[in-house]
Order: sequence, then C-alpha cells, then structure tokens
Amino acid sequence: MEPVTHFLFGAAISRAGLNRKTALATATLTLAAEAADLDVLSRFGGSAFGLNHHRGFTHSFLGIPLVAAVVVGFIYLLWRLRGRKTRNPNLPPRWGLLFAYACLAGLSHILLDFTNNYGVRPFWPFSERWISWDIVFIVEPVLLIILTLGLILPALFSLINEEIGARSKGPGAKPAGRLAAILALLAVFAYWGLRDYEHRRAVTALQSRSYQGVDAIRVSAYPYWVNPFRWYGVAETPAFFATMDVDSPAPEVDRDAQMQIHYKPEETPITLAAKKTYLGRVYLSWAQYPVTETEQLVNDPAGPGLANDGPISSGRAAYVVRFRDLRYEYPGRNARVTLGAMVFLTRDLQVVDERFGMRSASTNIR
Repeated sequence: MEPVTHFLFGAAISRAGLNRKTALATATLTLAAEAADLDVLSRFGGSAFGLNHHRGFTHSFLGIPLVAAVVVGFIYLLWRLRGRKTRNPNLPPRWGLLFAYACLAGLSHILLDFTNNYGVRPFWPFSERWISWDIVFIVEPVLLIILTLGLILPALFSLINEEIGARSKGPGAKPAGRLAAILALLAVFAYWGLRDYEHRRAVTALQSRSYQGVDAIRVSAYPYWVNPFRWYGVAETPAFFATMDVDSPAPEVDRDAQMQIHYKPEETPITLAAKKTYLGRVYLSWAQYPVTETEQLVNDPAGPGLANDGPISSGRAAYVVRFRDLRYEYPGRNARVTLGAMVFLTRDLQVVDERFGMRSASTNIR
C-alpha cells in the first residue's frame, strides 16, 4: 500500500488500546508500520537493483525484528534528546514491549502489502516466491477514509462536547478514541472480507468460460480502486493471453465485448539474451503475466532504417527488448510507463543498458 495507509493503520493499532500500556507506543507503532519501505533506498543502486530488493528483506518475517530494532532505537534516541520526558510522566516507556509493538506493526505492513497485486516475499531469503491476495488496489480511498475517520472523529466530538458543555462520563469511562479505532480496524477487516468474496466470484467467472474456444491454463482477477464489484481479468491459454473487465455480481465475463488478445511472442536469441540479464531474471521472477517486445534500433547498420531516435542512434545498442506485465495493463493505462522494463543489446547480444520503470527508450544510451 501507499505510505499514508500504513501510517494510519499503525496509529489505529495504538489508539485501539496499546498506547495505554507504555509511553511512546503511538510514535513507535506509527513509524514501524511504514519503516519496511526504507528499502526504497535500494533504488540508488539502479532501477534493476531497486526492483530486486523492493519488498524483499525489510518485508520478510526474518527482517521484521531488525527493522523493529531500528525503529525502537530511533525512538529511544529521540526520548533521550528530549530529556527522557513523555506526555504522561506516570506511564514510562517499556522498551521490551515497544519492541514487540514494532514487530506487530511490521507484520501489519506485510499484511497490507499482501492485499494488493504487487505482492510480497515474506519468506525471504528461504523463498523468493512472490505472493499476493489481489483484493485491494495499491491506493484505496475507502481504507484511507475509514482509518482517518477512526482517528479524527473522537477529537472532533471532544471539541463539540467542550463547546456545548457536555458532562464528563467520569474517570472510569472508556476513551472514545479507543472505541473509534477498534471500529475502524474492524471495518477494514470487513472491507477485506467483502473484497475477498467478490474477488473469488470474479476468478470463478473467469475459470468457467473458454477463450476463443480454448480453456485457460490459469486466470487472475485484479482490483480497481473504490469499486469492489469491478475487476480486471487476465486469462492465459497455450497461445495467448486474454484481458478483460469482470463484474463480479454478473454471470458473464466481458459483457461489453472489449476483450483484448495478446499473442505470446516467438522466442528468439535476442529475447533469450535479454531474459538472461540481471534485470530480465529479476523481472521474470516478479511478473505474473510477462510478455516481451523486440525492436531493432537505427544504429544497427543491418537494421531496417528506422527514424533517428536521438541519443540511441549514436550508441552501441542494436536492439531493445521491452518487458511488460499484463496484470498492470488496465484498460486506458500504459504499463510501460511505470512497471515495464527494457534491456538494450548490441548486435552480438551484449548488454548495453538495463532499466525498470523508464518512460522512454531514447535517453542516455552510451
């Protein structure tokens, strides 16, 4: 998920009652719920290196304790710099418990990322297999609204009560913030339950039909945001992939007859060489429905004389092999822009450059 949902989920866990056990619980849980995304620093090693290490060690069960230790160490440093002061002097920090909280928040991060269709590798390094639930879009406004309301409504009601002079319920009453946070978390799980049910219906609908008279080898349904009844379906047959929209409550798939067929490209020495590169291996281990496109570039003397493509024409690259993952080719979107990959090769199939998530093949080829 995007960072805001992680932060809000960690804060909601704290407000649900854990912040009453130790000082600094809210800060620890909120930061630890997002800390796994520190792996974005791997992008400094290049786009291919970043792809290989994104949602890797920091998103694994083995990495959770180490990430939690970093978060608790950071919180401890801030606590010392503040003169060992907390908001409630009668509630001191319990560092062992805060470490356990940070581990819990780390688990919540893996769970949230597991719900979308990018996937996680929680058993790294023992298994490099990507797994995903495919039920929630990576940016889900419904979850953002639920968690935000669960955190801010109690404060708003408290202000209203102060304005109208409402009587306090007494020291023994349960804090409204705790109840609201619990209800928000329950609503999140209920929403996941609804989406899981509709996801299963969409997958079943995809499995129950043939594609141009051929049964599918495998099918998948991927979420749209907000609408839990609309899904993007991908079906693989021996010769091609079929992509279409699915309305999970409807008995038929592709009611608008807008199915797209993507024939599997022929394997050539060029595509094989691209797939054996570092980026090719990483991309294919992550992609669920990969396809390739090969283009011969203008700087190849034996090429077909394509139009000049800027800096490429003065470089050594003779071919570019583009990788795409059909699970991201939603109607109206261009998967190459964000989650495609490119490998540039010379005529003798030596690697010139490797890129993940680049917008164009026409820059900085040397």
